[in-house]
Amino acid sequence: QVQLVESGGGLVQAGGSLRLSCATSGRTFRAYAMGWFRQAPGKEREFVGYINQSGSWATYADSVKGRFTIYRDNAMVYLQMINLKPEDTAVYYCAARQYSGSYNERDYNYWGQGTQVTVSS
Repeated sequence: QVQLVESGGGLVQAGGSLRLSCATSGRTFRAYAMGWFRQAPGKEREFVGYINQSGSWATYADSVKGRFTIYRDNAMVYLQMINLKPEDTAVYYCAARQYSGSYNERDYNYWGQGTQVTVSS
């Protein structure tokens, strides 16, 4: 069983930065690839990026590439966001999938409760 708790969301002006954190529990943290997804009001949840088990490689959605960075350290996973845009406003979720990552949210086994990010113009 893996428990995930996101934090770090908030209100920021366009062009600003935020770092989201995802705290994980469980002794098998390294067995999981970690993904980030987001859901804007009235829209379906969408893929943001994921990082592999070792933290050596990550991939991102085109909409955030070059602005968002995922990294992991011990039992934490982070989503560093810079140059934020109003269209980045959403609830952000971290998710865990055993062994390999995926672009598909249905492939993830565990989810956090989400943290709200609001970017004002």
